Amino acid sequence: MLRRSAIPVIILMTAGMFSPGARAQTAKEGKGGAAPRHDISGIWDPGNAGIQGRGARAMPADGKPEHELPYTAFGLEMFKRNRPANGPTEVAAADVNDPGDICDPQGFPRENLFEVRTTQIIQTPLQVVVLYIYNKVWRTIWADGRELPKDPEPRWYGYSVGKWKDDYTFVVQTNGTDERTWLDNAGRPHSEDLRVEEQFRRVDHDTLELSMTIDDPKVYTRPWVALNKLRFKLQPPNTDIREMLCSPSEIAAYNRKHAIPGAKK
Repeated sequence: MLRRSAIPVIILMTAGMFSPGARAQTAKEGKGGAAPRHDISGIWDPGNAGIQGRGARAMPADGKPEHELPYTAFGLEMFKRNRPANGPTEVAAADVNDPGDICDPQGFPRENLFEVRTTQIIQTPLQVVVLYIYNKVWRTIWADGRELPKDPEPRWYGYSVGKWKDDYTFVVQTNGTDERTWLDNAGRPHSEDLRVEEQFRRVDHDTLELSMTIDDPKVYTRPWVALNKLRFKLQPPNTDIREMLCSPSEIAAYNRKHAIPGAKK
């Protein structure tokens, strides 16, 4: 009797282990659960926190007022040549010399320090590709073990390599950025020696944090943190990502309507 009754008990236990409810309880990776290892892929949205209209330091994580950056004499001279429409040294629209206002590529790291909106990250065995909504551009981050080039050609978005610091932190180094670009919307400059470090931290299945450090000894006396744990939330895989493009004809229409009349006043 005991032997016969044990058979259905074992069958019930085995069936329960493979039931949908049991699988849901044992799965640790999923919505609201633990982060998958070595994986930052997905469609990510930082909400309004990614719209840094007044510059990278306009929203420090500690909530303190903006502090001046540690410029070298050369860096301060570069900064004074820039005339932004936003930030602590903003000028009238007619006097702006922002390269982005004539639809030059805003480049990197400004792509992270101005209009970071819904962003898609795609991983392959060799690369991590970041697709930005603003101006519909992408960055290739090499993840095949190569080093940064010693004498890189200038590129709008630089040259990037990345590696995993641990199971959930992907660290990216970038050099070779074109010094014609600004760092942010406040007109902060950089030289050809700029080195940027990004840390993508997968906090859990639904949360990604991005931190970024600027290191440019020609322009700044020390490295400084431009982003501190900017949070992105994972979006459904069928999310339709809008486009935001710089249109020369729209900029010309804006200048005719606002900038030129404002300058005459």
